[in-house]
Amino acid sequence: MNRCPPLAAAALALGLLVASGAHAQSVQRPFPKDALRGTLTVVQPPYVQMDDRTTRLAPGARIRGTDNNLLRPAALVKQELTVNYTMDRKGQVQEVWVLTEQEAQEKRATLGVERNYRFESQQSQSPSVLGTADAIR
Repeated sequence: MNRCPPLAAAALALGLLVASGAHAQSVQRPFPKDALRGTLTVVQPPYVQMDDRTTRLAPGARIRGTDNNLLRPAALVKQELTVNYTMDRKGQVQEVWVLTEQEAQEKRATLGVERNYRFESQQSQSPSVLGTADAIR
């Protein structure tokens, strides 16, 4: 006795898959209250650079991408990523969440150095601004 034809089962499975994918994109990820904001650069796993200091990934550390899937540290070598992270008692990075642009806009505490200035090399200037500056000199 076949209650569900194979074609109907496939259509149902496809519908559920599409619905769950759309739902997952709209969900706000809940970060722990003690999670910090920083810039992660994987130097050589398990060594990472968080902002201006070098530390290690804790044993069993998890790095989650913007889609909340687990990422391998070796795949992230020498990439600068804006992240939220937690640390264990030894000061090693335990949990990491790579942030989307929207999540990165939210303010969060950091252990890194916060600067209220930018170097001239970090500022982008248009050619018209450069031309007027040269004219003034």
